Amino acid sequence: MKFQCPKCGGKKAEVDHIRTTGAGFTRLFNIQNRRFQAVICTQCGYTELWRDGKTSGASNVLDFITG
Repeated sequence: MKFQCPKCGGKKAEVDHIRTTGAGFTRLFNIQNRRFQAVICTQCGYTELWRDGKTSGASNVLDFITG
């Protein structure tokens, strides 16, 4: 992955994944149906979130059951 931090110019980054709830029904039942990649500059900590696409229905059901 080619990366250059827009804040400090650093060229190394870590990539992590996070999941969040949406609005309405998903927030009420804490269904984490939105996935993002977090790209984190290793030099200064600046972080950008990139949408990771849609999750499967089975994944949403598992989130609902496990809370």
